[in-house]
Amino acid sequence: MDARRAVGQAKRDGDPRAEKDARARVHAAKVALGERGPVWWSDGAPDENRKMVRNSSYADWWASHEAGSDED
Repeated sequence: MDARRAVGQAKRDGDPRAEKDARARVHAAKVALGERGPVWWSDGAPDENRKMVRNSSYADWWASHEAGSDED
């Protein structure tokens, strides 16, 4: 979060060099957390990112739940 705050501060200050450095720190942190870079899991499950649940392998499970249910 320090790096994210530094990006904002650099933008407010109009300092492109500081912004570039802060963005590099944000990127490094995201890579270290596994949010960017090579895939670190290999469970064989299909990538269903950016799919609506009704168009995913969870469609039957989702349909079996009542709308507005707080269960599961």
